[in-house]
Amino acid sequence: MTAGERVKIIAVGGGEIGRPGTNIETESIDREIVKFSGKKHPKLLFIPTASGDSDLYCDVVSNYFGKKLGCHTEVLYLIRKSPSRRDIEEKVFGSDIIYVGGGNTLRMLKTWRRYGLDNILKDAMKRGVVLSGVSAGAICWFQYGNSDSMKFSDRRNPLIKLRGLDIVHGLMACPHYDVERDRRSSLRKMMNAHGGVAIALENCSAFMVKGDNYKILTSSNGACVYKVYKIKGKVVEEPIHIDRKFRPLKELLLRK
Repeated sequence: MTAGERVKIIAVGGGEIGRPGTNIETESIDREIVKFSGKKHPKLLFIPTASGDSDLYCDVVSNYFGKKLGCHTEVLYLIRKSPSRRDIEEKVFGSDIIYVGGGNTLRMLKTWRRYGLDNILKDAMKRGVVLSGVSAGAICWFQYGNSDSMKFSDRRNPLIKLRGLDIVHGLMACPHYDVERDRRSSLRKMMNAHGGVAIALENCSAFMVKGDNYKILTSSNGACVYKVYKIKGKVVEEPIHIDRKFRPLKELLLRK
């Protein structure tokens, strides 16, 4: 299912981390991201490409992961700056955690591929760097994603299926499953048309991968994660059990 035993991913379906005027919603999940690094004060590299390198977003991440959660934070700008491959590699490989922000997933992935960051991140994974993020930063690690990228130019545009980095092979990720009204119907249409298996993440939930195993994290008692797939001409939505144990990723590809 995955590219190696050193794979460490936490993909967050959505939730606030301290934007002005909002409450923090994903703290227990984010503390797991920090803990996953194995260090008390890890180096966290924030990649804000999906938001167009938003200053506000960078400040929020710095305050939250830095001042509140004890990380040493740095930012990799790819929109406002044009770093060399060497500069990118130094920042990525020098980090313990990669945290990818939300926004326009399609633009983000196109930018990453132009810089070669897609392959650099895969190399970082092999070195044991934790790969994490929210929304666009969750979708990117999977083979496919259910994305609202086309809505950034026109809100009337439909959600699209796009190809991610394929580190979690064979699965599609769909974030914000409970709070964005188009997500459920769009994902059902994609499953009906193309088949496959999707992991539908509500806000305040996360999909954690360690090697070839996974488990579900939540920061709210009501948050759920679903396995969505097509069998015998019907799209099925199954809640994924939440417990402390890791389970084999390959089980998710089985269809009852």
